[in-house]
Formats: sequence, C-alpha cells, structure tokens
Amino acid sequence: MPQTSKIFYQLKPLLQYVPSIEPPEKRVPLQDKLFWTLGCLLVFLVASQTGLYGIRIGDKTPDPWYWFRAVLASNRGTLMELGISPVVTSSLVMQLLIGSRLLHVDYSNKEDSALYTSAQKLCAIVITVGEALAYVVSGKMF
Repeated sequence: MPQTSKIFYQLKPLLQYVPSIEPPEKRVPLQDKLFWTLGCLLVFLVASQTGLYGIRIGDKTPDPWYWFRAVLASNRGTLMELGISPVVTSSLVMQLLIGSRLLHVDYSNKEDSALYTSAQKLCAIVITVGEALAYVVSGKMF
C-alpha cells in the first residue's frame, strides 16, 4: 500500500456510513431499468418545482447564475438549488488529487476502488453542506 492511499484507510470507519449500491447478481431487465430511470426522473422534476421554505420562486429578479444553472441541472429557489454541482465538483477534486499524485488508488484492488468511491461520495456530502452554508450565511441567495 503506497503511503498516500493511507488516507482512504484512515477514513474507512467513517466511510462505512456512506450509502453504496451493490452490483446486481443477475442481468436486470430493460423494463426494470426504464421503470427506475423514469421514477428517478420524476423525483428530480418534482424536486425542481418544489420551492424552499420562505422563497418566492416566481420572483422576477435577475439571476446571474442562469447559464451556470443550465449546465449543472439546478433550479433557482427549489430543492434542486445546488443541482449536480456537488457531485461534479467532488469528482473533479478527487481526479485532480489522483492526477497530481497526492493520492494513489489501485483500481485493480477492489477494496481500494470501493474506498475511493466512498471517499468521493463523502467529499460530495461535505461540498453540499459547504455550499448550503455559504448560501444561508451570505443571505443573498434571492
């Protein structure tokens, strides 16, 4: 085990609480895939229209993040305010750390690969909390 991947092993007790999905044991039928894809899309669309408490969604004030929101699948003043930006950001951060050789992951080792995936999810959760706090503390969300 290279020295730099010790971080993943030190985070291991915390990473066990990060949810993960086991790969299917048998081939999943197309109908099941379509059902779950459409179900997730429905949840996303409903969350994109559900306003946050105390926020007026129909407010006509200019949105300086309009084009950025289109790229990151977010919607102003709704549950999907942050969109997919925490997930994308955590993926970029982890890839930069590996690319700069600050972290080492042996993808052929299943445990290393699983720890990397869990660490990436944990990073996304931390980024989500950080972005949400920044919105709340700044008070300039809307």
